Amino acid sequence: MKSFATFGNELYTGERSYEFIGKRKIWFSITGVLVVLSILIPILGGGFNFGIEFRGGSQFTVSAVTHTDVTIGEKAVAEAIPGTAAVVTNIAADTMQVQTDKLTDDQTIAVKDALKTAYGVSEDEITSTFVGPTWGQDVSRQAVIGFFVFVLLATVLMALYFRTWRMSIAAIVGLLVVMVVTAGVYAASGFEVTPSAIIGFLTILSYSLYDTVVVFDKIRENTADIDKSVRRTFAEEVNLAVNQTLVRSINTMMVAVLPVGSILFIGALLLGAGTLRDLSLALFIGIIVSTFSTIFVAAPLYSLLREHEPDLVKQAKKVQQRRAVEAPETVDAG
Repeated sequence: MKSFATFGNELYTGERSYEFIGKRKIWFSITGVLVVLSILIPILGGGFNFGIEFRGGSQFTVSAVTHTDVTIGEKAVAEAIPGTAAVVTNIAADTMQVQTDKLTDDQTIAVKDALKTAYGVSEDEITSTFVGPTWGQDVSRQAVIGFFVFVLLATVLMALYFRTWRMSIAAIVGLLVVMVVTAGVYAASGFEVTPSAIIGFLTILSYSLYDTVVVFDKIRENTADIDKSVRRTFAEEVNLAVNQTLVRSINTMMVAVLPVGSILFIGALLLGAGTLRDLSLALFIGIIVSTFSTIFVAAPLYSLLREHEPDLVKQAKKVQQRRAVEAPETVDAG
């Protein structure tokens, strides 16, 4: 079996090649289906599962517990105030967090007494607070502003750096695909949307563009003198660039996703750190989707946006003419 290094070398030299650009209709169709599903999932599922910071409510923290079973807290709240649903989370080794809708003072006292009895702790080990939705709304507003500012600046700076608006448009479209699909998967998971999750979504923006810029830089290098070349067409040079950076993209994704996956599956799911779970899930999904978006959406879209330029059409005809001339010579030599 060939080593991964040999595999990468064959991709770089063109000895081995995968068709990413020529099959773009397939990739665009798959992407379209994923985007539609990502939009429909929260709509048909009743929307996102917003955390208490966004919807408001009462929150109880129970410390020094000996049992971290969430059903104990859920049952205690249900018995204290029938009809009240509680979200119980193990946020530390011996600490439980209980969240409910907004409660009155009497209801708060009743729930505290129920939790004290259920978990076998003293009254001093239970704290209660009311969280209003205003803070979460402020976070959302700032996140939306930050998103649009980021997209605007990224579009302008990439257009200046690559000296073509087509690359920046392709990169931003790929970025939007990442955000929509990540949000759809997040909604399907049922995880709460918390301020930590919002931070995770915003972090994805930079990673997605980083991966895209690396691939686009190689595309620019390969197509710098495309008008003077008759070796490959523009689309073929773009496809070669994607193949040449494929191993790097995979390695970068793995290096980034492994520690995030460790945080998600070990720190969050096993140890019950809710904040880490919300943050790491958004990052975990976003990193994987970003890599595939660059390869299957951004690069093919850039090729599509430029292939019909008059100069590139003429260049493609010259390549075909050269190949037509060389083909009979190859047959005769055989």
